[in-house]
Amino acid sequence: MKIKTSITLSEDLIKEINTLIGESGNRSAFMEQVLRDFLATRARKIDAEKELEILNRHADELNEEAKDVLSYQVEL
Repeated sequence: MKIKTSITLSEDLIKEINTLIGESGNRSAFMEQVLRDFLATRARKIDAEKELEILNRHADELNEEAKDVLSYQVEL
């Protein structure tokens, strides 16, 4: 379901949008796609930050485990 809303944008931004979508383009569809892309990018960034925080929280333990594994390597 779509809900009609109204936003106010600067004239130069509208000109840029019109240039991208052409005369027969649909501003609403364009803005919806831009917002979907933005939200997806933001969600990925938040997920990556959460994963990094988890890795950092366990970094010492993981590094010790890696050192232990490497100690079993045979030197050539």
